[in-house]
Amino acid sequence: MAKITEEMKEVIAKTRGFAVATATKDGDPHVVPVAFGKVLSEDEILLVEVFMKKTIENIKANPRVAVSVWDMESLKGYEFKGDARIETSGKVFDDSVKMVQSMMPQLNAKSAVIVKVDSIFVRSPGPDAGKQVR
Repeated sequence: MAKITEEMKEVIAKTRGFAVATATKDGDPHVVPVAFGKVLSEDEILLVEVFMKKTIENIKANPRVAVSVWDMESLKGYEFKGDARIETSGKVFDDSVKMVQSMMPQLNAKSAVIVKVDSIFVRSPGPDAGKQVR
């Protein structure tokens, strides 16, 4: 199991967006910026669907995703890979709706995308760039 460290949580909290990569069942890649997300647990990241139509279609066909985050001030960045699941009810979904409403009341959350992280890579510039850390 890959564990999201405190330093990684700080980078996620500071990021101004999440780059989320998916692929079709046949491997055609797709990357989108996502504004709403956070750490759910030591091995899960929440992304909130507002406008992710193609991303959701891809996850339903192929649950493997990659999520990159970065902090431009410290130049620290990480990539988290794992399988995603989609929830449209329950506590995590309800919390997702509240998150979006508190930040941008004109938008509506359609689903909660939960990524179960199984590997983590350094995306900071320098000699460790690309290194798997978990």
